Amino acid sequence: MDSLVSTQWLASNLGAPDLRIVDATWFLPGGDRDARAEYEAGHIPGAVFLDIGELTRNDAPVVGKLPPDHKFASRMKALGLGDGDRIVVYDNSPLHTAARGWFLLKSYGAGEVAILDGGLEKWRAEGQPEEKGAPQIRSAHFTAALDTARVADKDYVSGLVHSSEHEIVDARGAGRFSGEEPEPRPDMAAGHIPGSCNLPYASLYAADGTFRTGEELRAAFDAAGIDLAKPMIATCGSGVTACSLLFAAHLIGKDDARLYDGSWAEWGSDPATPKATGRA
Repeated sequence: MDSLVSTQWLASNLGAPDLRIVDATWFLPGGDRDARAEYEAGHIPGAVFLDIGELTRNDAPVVGKLPPDHKFASRMKALGLGDGDRIVVYDNSPLHTAARGWFLLKSYGAGEVAILDGGLEKWRAEGQPEEKGAPQIRSAHFTAALDTARVADKDYVSGLVHSSEHEIVDARGAGRFSGEEPEPRPDMAAGHIPGSCNLPYASLYAADGTFRTGEELRAAFDAAGIDLAKPMIATCGSGVTACSLLFAAHLIGKDDARLYDGSWAEWGSDPATPKATGRA
């Protein structure tokens, strides 16, 4: 199974005994959309709902902080996701949160994980089948072991500020990166990590929500001044949209990139961290 699958591929493989489908839709807290309620109102047949906002470390105020292995394993068991399953993740969010679902599953040891290109919006536009409610779930065993090489913490990132040996890439929009737009979280500094590049996650997608691929993706990284030969740290507001950068890098063969899971929610709220403003 490829890492990016089409709606036609998924439609033709519905019901395969080893295939699991995951709805990883998530919205920023405080808005007027409820991801779970939307899932229950209509989703791809057989899909289970993965609450990525709940899959965090309990003692951390930042949504992107990754949970301990036992918590992740417990949640996967409850969703019927097990070792050896092929998993297709999709979303119906402007934040393209399927990428966060993909990153979580891969980081904790899932083997074959794909993103549905275009997500639920494309599926619906084609008139593909849906169902309501929640499917019956069979219990499964998921062996969770976080690959720490896929994650960077604040101390690690602090050592890379202005480093010429690494690339720190920020997935937020240009206004927030430059500090020209205020942060949505109260009492948080504006700007970005010094020395970082800006590649807004939305630029990685076409107008219909499908991923750009091949030379288009390479051109996007190049236009942002990112040297793909260097180790890369992806960051954003809270560790969610940065996962689109990681998946885009994966699509063009770069699998050594890390997620700064605390992202700006952690960095921008710490008065001791250096901050920069202005365009990259």
